[in-house]
This record gives sequence, C-alpha cells and structure tokens, in this order.
Amino acid sequence: MLREAKYYGRMVLGTYRFLRAPCQGDAGEVIRGQLARREECFLETVRRVIFADPANPYHRMFQLAGCGFEDLAESVRRQGLESTLASVERQGVYLTHEEFKGRQPIIRSGQHLPAGPDSFLNPLVSGLMISSSSGSSGPKVRTRYSTQDRLHRQVYWDLIRKELALEGRAYIEAKAILPNGSGFFSCLHQARAGGKVERWYTVGGTLAEAGHYRAGTNLLVFIARRLGAEVAYPSYLPPNDFSPVARWIAARRAEGVAGAMSSPVSPAVRVAAAAAEQGLDIRGTIFISGGEALTEAKRRVIAAAGAEIYPGYWIHEIGPVGFSCRQMECLNGVHLYQDSVAVISHRRRAPVADVEVDALLFTTLLEWAPRVLINADMGDSGVIEPAPCRCTFAEVGFTTRIRDIASFAKLTGLGVTLVGTDVVQALEVALPARFGGTPGDYQLVEYEGPNQTQLMLRMNPRLGRPPAESVRACFLEAIRPCPGGVGAARLFRHAEAVEVVYQEPFATSTGKVHPLHLLGTRHNRHAA
Repeated sequence: MLREAKYYGRMVLGTYRFLRAPCQGDAGEVIRGQLARREECFLETVRRVIFADPANPYHRMFQLAGCGFEDLAESVRRQGLESTLASVERQGVYLTHEEFKGRQPIIRSGQHLPAGPDSFLNPLVSGLMISSSSGSSGPKVRTRYSTQDRLHRQVYWDLIRKELALEGRAYIEAKAILPNGSGFFSCLHQARAGGKVERWYTVGGTLAEAGHYRAGTNLLVFIARRLGAEVAYPSYLPPNDFSPVARWIAARRAEGVAGAMSSPVSPAVRVAAAAAEQGLDIRGTIFISGGEALTEAKRRVIAAAGAEIYPGYWIHEIGPVGFSCRQMECLNGVHLYQDSVAVISHRRRAPVADVEVDALLFTTLLEWAPRVLINADMGDSGVIEPAPCRCTFAEVGFTTRIRDIASFAKLTGLGVTLVGTDVVQALEVALPARFGGTPGDYQLVEYEGPNQTQLMLRMNPRLGRPPAESVRACFLEAIRPCPGGVGAARLFRHAEAVEVVYQEPFATSTGKVHPLHLLGTRHNRHAA
C-alpha cells in the first residue's frame, strides 16, 4: 500500500511539473539546436555515465576493446557518430536483445561482465513520471521519465500536429490505462499543445483485475483537469467491441468535425472495420498509431473506411524513435528522431526464426534519456536510408528514415508485446508437459485476420485432439508469468485471438520447425 501511495504521489507531482513547465519554444528551433549539439551531447553523457563508472557494463566493454574516452571522442570527430558506433560494435561494444533483457550473460573476450536490471538506467535522471511495459504479475519493466524528457517529447508531438494538420479535429485516445502510462501521457501532450482530448477509450480489465489501476488513472485525470488540461476520463469498451468508438467518430463527423485517434494499430483497424460493418461514415479520420506492424491488409481496411493512418515507432525502454509523414510511401517507415537516438544495423540470424535480418542497434544521445545505451539490439529489424520527402520532419533536419520495420524477437498485437523467448517456453515446456509430445509439436503462427493480427496455435495431430479450449487455456496460463503476460492473456481470452488447429507445424527450407513464425511475415491460415 505504501509503495502504491509513493508511486501515485510521484505521478501527481510529475504531472504538476510537466503541465506547469514553461514552453520550450518553436519546435523547429529546438530540434535544430539539438541536432547541432548531437555528438557533443552523446560524448558528454557517456563520459559522465559510462567512462566514470567502472561498474557500468559498457565501461568494461570499452576497456576490452582498447578504446578510452579520448579515443572515442577523436573517432566521433574524425569519422562521425554512426561510423564510430559501427566500429566499436565490431570491437564488442554492443548489447544483444537477450543480454539487455537479462536472459543471457554478457560475455566479451571470454570474460563475464556483471549486469542487472538497473545497469543501464541513466543515473543523471531522477524522473517522477513512471510507466510500466506491462501489467504482468511477473517482472515488470518500469521506466522513469524526467520533466525534461516529457518536454522534449512535447516538441515531437508539436511537429506531428503540424504535419498532420490536427488542429480543429475531434481528438480521442484509444490506449491502455495504468500501469502503462502511454494513454495518460498522450492525453497530457495533446492538452499541453492546446488541444482537447474529447474521449479516452480503453480495453480495461474487470474491477477485480484492475480496480486499483482504474482508480489511480482517474486520480491522475482529476489532477490534470484541475491543472487546466482538457483530458477525458477513460471509457471502458465492451470485450472485443470497438463499435462505440466508430459511432462516436461518425457522430462528430455528422456535426462537421473530422476525427483524429491515437492508438495501437489493431484498435485503429477494429474501429474502421466496425464503421464498415455498421455503415458508419468516418471518412477523413486520421489514425495515429504504433505498437505493431502496419501491414498492407490493415492499411486496406483503414483506406476502405475513407480514413488515413500514420505510424510512429516507439520503444518502451528508449522512448520515441520516429514518426511517419504524409509523403511516406512505405508502410512501416518513419523519420528517425536523429537528435535523440542514433541507429545502425547489423546483419544477424533471428533467434526464433530461420532467417537473416538487418537488426537495428540503438544508441541514446540525450542526457535526460531514461537509459544510456550503445548499440542495443531491441529485437527489431529495418532498413536505414535517406528520407526522400520534404515534409515537416525533413525541414527541421530529420532526413534519415527507417523503413520495413519488423520485430524478430517479440510477438506484438492488440498493443500487447511478449518477448519471443518467453512464448517459446510455453510452447516447448508447458504444452508438452500437459498434452505430451516434444517441442517441435507446437508452433505459434502470427497471421492477418480480417481486422487485426491473430494467432494460430498449431498442435501436431499425432498427439490426438484434446479440447481446443483446454489447449488454449494451458497456453494462456503459461504466458501469464511473463512480462506482459497478464494483459496478453486477458486480451487474447476476450478476443479469442488464439485459434487452436490440429495440423503439423510449418517447417523451414532446412526442415527445421521453429516454435514461432513472426518477423512481420503473414501466413495463410489454411496452409498445410
């Protein structure tokens, strides 16, 4: 109880400081200023956080690479930041996804580098606003954000509002409540920009499951409203039903006001599909999305409703990475926020799929970043290239884009993310223990349903045909202890998004069965 009281006390104080902080000024000028001191900011941060702390895992990596701070600074001045990052990555200064998550030890040059959950937190930051990556009963990834971090994100939001011409639109949120802070923080950014959040829709758990989070969220909304922010209290949607959102958008359009909705990709698609099914007119609506891949099938559902969708790229442990624009032709493409993060790619074999990928390696640059990371693999792949457009983002200096972004280590859908290796444990240990067989007899396949990403759990028919509900219940129970598992189990149960089929798992060209088929690829659900 005391811990929860401290948590909400910090959030209230953080909300107060953010809403009362002075304006940063013109967004374009702020970004250009940050870009001008980009390399200087990076070097100063790593000097204070990494080279001054022998206990930091990166400190030892640089030592083993034979690279001191002056060597690093000289390389940045001579070769540039990205070239330097690629050079030190080849010398062992990097983090794999499994190392970052603590699932594998960090071994360099035959030496073990001790690391824990807090090893990469930025000691220069004492943030009050906290967000959790999941509502799991297992380990959570909680991230603190300083007021300075939030103010800088406000600059990004101001650019998004300008690029998409959001002024005057009926704006709504369709995101989670606490402990995931993305919905509440999005509301604050919209309100601070002078806009109004007219509705906040969410898929929440029952009062028994999430009553204290509902109460905490309402408390924060109450405080924000008292401080002058026009934020709506959350409205809870019926299970697997987004039609109330579609009806509200259509009603506002009938009044002559076009809508704009911020949400993960799947809820946006579900709203568009509900509008089509019920003959509702939501033409002109803009969906601002992220959290999962935007596939061509999803885009077509949005377009059929006369709406547009623009994806953002955001990583919980890092923060905002980039955003799309009106001229971006590729589906999963964003302008990279080059002032706050540097990205290079590394060719590697995906850990849970038999394919080679261009893994993205992230380096944080700002002194107020929640974590200080260098060449950290977050389980995503993509192509880095110059941005060909001339939009609001390009005008301020964001001239690099990442396209074809996909996850090769995580399962993401309906705004819920599960680490691939956690799901593998359920497929290779829990299910065989309950229903027999070996790890190769079970496989989870991600495919495009009519309106959202869905999952197919393949079970080898040689094991018999136990009731599908029993198999699905066993799988959902097995993922509950994983980070994000409670939320995933709740959503998958309500949406019945895990279909059990009695068919042999897919085999790759090498004849090997991989437990997960992810990587943004989509499979025909009827394939043999």
